[in-house]
Amino acid sequence: MKLLSPFRLGRFELQNRAVMAPMTRSRAIGGLPNDLMRDYYAQRASAGLIITEGTAPSPNALGYARIPGLFDEAQVRGWRSVTDAVHDAGGRIVAQLMHTGRIAHPDNLPAGARVLAPSAVRADGKMYTDEKGPQPLPAPEAMTAADLHEAREEFALAAKNAIDAGFDGVELHGANGYLLEQFLHPHTNRREDEYGGSTEKRARFVVETAQAAAERIGADRVAIRLSPHNGFNDLPAHGEVEEQYSVLARALRGLLYVHIVQNADAAYPKSEAAIREGFGGPLILNGGFDHERAEAAIAAGRTELVSFGRPFIANPDLIDKWKTGADLASPDPSTFYTPGAKGYVDYVKS
Repeated sequence: MKLLSPFRLGRFELQNRAVMAPMTRSRAIGGLPNDLMRDYYAQRASAGLIITEGTAPSPNALGYARIPGLFDEAQVRGWRSVTDAVHDAGGRIVAQLMHTGRIAHPDNLPAGARVLAPSAVRADGKMYTDEKGPQPLPAPEAMTAADLHEAREEFALAAKNAIDAGFDGVELHGANGYLLEQFLHPHTNRREDEYGGSTEKRARFVVETAQAAAERIGADRVAIRLSPHNGFNDLPAHGEVEEQYSVLARALRGLLYVHIVQNADAAYPKSEAAIREGFGGPLILNGGFDHERAEAAIAAGRTELVSFGRPFIANPDLIDKWKTGADLASPDPSTFYTPGAKGYVDYVKS
């Protein structure tokens, strides 16, 4: 039963190896963490580690409706109440820093913010807005050298703000088709400068962003999430995935962990193995795991920890239920992204 056994992750002693995965829940009205969010995370503090929902490092990063930020003092104060509650309950928590890049809509952004991406390639699809409902995704602006510098600094400052807010560390969101993965993918990165054109150049912005965050808070407090062979958010398949992530993983050695979203692509196992070999540090695996499959992945040496999403939504006492063999409750998908307490903090512990 390794999943429920303690584990030392860098400087942190974790209660178990079961991680609460980052999940957008859209409860941060005005981009501010609130008491509802405090209660939600504190209820789930028995996880070995909590990774927050995607949290914007800048106004430009607020692509979705009602996602929180970590770029001003009010947000830092709001998150402090969350981290204090989780720590008081015996848990550990890191902030996932997410810049949505081209997966954004101006109606979800504050005045003056811009939709940016490595290249001006519009994503096929729609974005929900509170004001007008689903809207087509716009064409982004290709980032200039000044934009690249600013975005790196925004991630670094958000990492410092996270520590000031009481987080144990940060996870950079380099997965699911958002800004950092947009740099890694040849469909969205068509640059002809030092940030595009080869696997090494496509990795450069991600590596520099991780280095900038590490310089502010220490590499042992910085982690990253990756999703090789991801097709979400209009990313087509391409033939350099294994090489791309091997190059990236080697450049990220020394970070706290790499969090990998697995998928059913036939080539995925080779890419996972390349990341494991290249990074050489602790991994978290995510994607469709239950208790039994998580135990098997740990026992096989594929990973040190496993993250779970939906099981934690409906079961704030998930760890206790696994220990006792109790049945798990099922979440209500209609409440995943709606404002308010329903389907968020009203699941009853057994």
